[in-house]
Amino acid sequence: MSEQKNANQSQQELGDQLKIRREKLAALQAEGKDPFRQTRYQWNATSQQIKDNYDELEGKSVKVAGRLMSKRGMGKVSFCDLQDRDGRIQLFVKIDEVGEETMAAFKKYDIGDIVGVEGEVFRTKMGEISVRAKSIVLLSKSLLPLPEKFHGLQDKELRFRQRYVDLMVNPDVKRNFVIRSRFIKYMRNYLDNMGYIEVETPVLNTIAGGASARPFITHHNTLDIDMFMRIATELPLKRLIVGGMDRVYEIGRIFRNEGMDPKHNPEFTTVELYQAYADFHDMMDIAEGIISGAAKEILGTYEIEWMGEKIDLTPGWRRLTMVDAVKEYVGIDFSAITDDAEAVAAAKAIGVELADAAEKTWGNALYACFDQRVEEKLIQPTFITMYPVEVSPLTKRSPVDPRLTERFELFVCHSELANAYSELNDPIDQRQRFEKQVEQRERGDDETEMMDEDFLTALEYGMAPTGGMGMGIDRCVMMLTGQDTIREVILFPTMKPLD
Repeated sequence: MSEQKNANQSQQELGDQLKIRREKLAALQAEGKDPFRQTRYQWNATSQQIKDNYDELEGKSVKVAGRLMSKRGMGKVSFCDLQDRDGRIQLFVKIDEVGEETMAAFKKYDIGDIVGVEGEVFRTKMGEISVRAKSIVLLSKSLLPLPEKFHGLQDKELRFRQRYVDLMVNPDVKRNFVIRSRFIKYMRNYLDNMGYIEVETPVLNTIAGGASARPFITHHNTLDIDMFMRIATELPLKRLIVGGMDRVYEIGRIFRNEGMDPKHNPEFTTVELYQAYADFHDMMDIAEGIISGAAKEILGTYEIEWMGEKIDLTPGWRRLTMVDAVKEYVGIDFSAITDDAEAVAAAKAIGVELADAAEKTWGNALYACFDQRVEEKLIQPTFITMYPVEVSPLTKRSPVDPRLTERFELFVCHSELANAYSELNDPIDQRQRFEKQVEQRERGDDETEMMDEDFLTALEYGMAPTGGMGMGIDRCVMMLTGQDTIREVILFPTMKPLD
């Protein structure tokens, strides 16, 4: 009963605050001082610029703008915190310096209101760098109160639904997205400096290809056809390689109609890149260069902590074949097994089960052992190479063992960050693999590749030996920011509607 009483009281208090704030707005409008009629405010300094350049700015006039986050003292002197794009700075407001009319108006301002302030830079007796206000302009009225100041916005569901409030009251949140922006910028510069061209490919396609995933389906009214939101950018980008654009990449949103968990969101961001006359070894070098270089430039170190583990991103990452990884971590030597039935039996002997739709083959048994017993043990950056052909329908076969392909996945802290191939450029082999994927789809696996006749036509014109890679930007940012859920690094993650 007491909890219900407190909840009712809180709702009543909130209702009173909403009423008071709207009454204040109405009064301002009646006086011809409607804050929503303000258009622009020419500020010339941010909180951090003032702090970084205090010696130069001390005693000089600056104009700052931002949101009021606190107010202390309501007599002839008031202190408050102004939050702008860079952080917070203290304002010192004194009636003798702003005048009675401005002070009276300022006293009615609420936490959350957006103001423009012109004043003098100084340091208080307590040593805090501040702005001594000379004039204050109300630029926008906050009609909703911010979350309770000492606890902020803590409810994760509410934080993700109301990211705008999350950014206001939880300063560390913005850091994640600044790092995200810097990581993407670093990646672009890295690839641009290697001679890559950034391109754009369709989001809507008549075939969902380039990955094993369930697509979102939409309908094009004019053409009266169903279309798929892209699950990868691979096949259009490889068409560009065929056309002679030897180095291309695309940073873009991908859509997959699959489950949601700490590592998966239905829409996410990847970079896919393709380089003619290269192979998967070149892609390993690029993946390592981008991630380790970004960590050093953005964080100033190769050593980070993620999901409770200390990770060392110093270049020189381990490269391990899948066969060797399974032998090392599980104890089964698939290189000594040649028979499909023997391979499946070896997997079952350690409790590994193959998916119902999967063929009972050596390659599927190897992959199942890795997926279910090894991946979870990979903490430090590790390239797992030479994947079975059954799970790599777009990858060139190994010239040493045709059961395997020249493919790698990069794992850090048992999370996949990148996937790369020596791209399959044999149109006859590619058609056969598509046909196997179609057979699996007909058996009920709706995450397999569809037949793409136009892509096969492109390959028949001839595609140079090519290395290609896809890298998950969201997961890389999770690692660089130390976050354990993808929703912390996507500004507006997918959420179930409240109703």
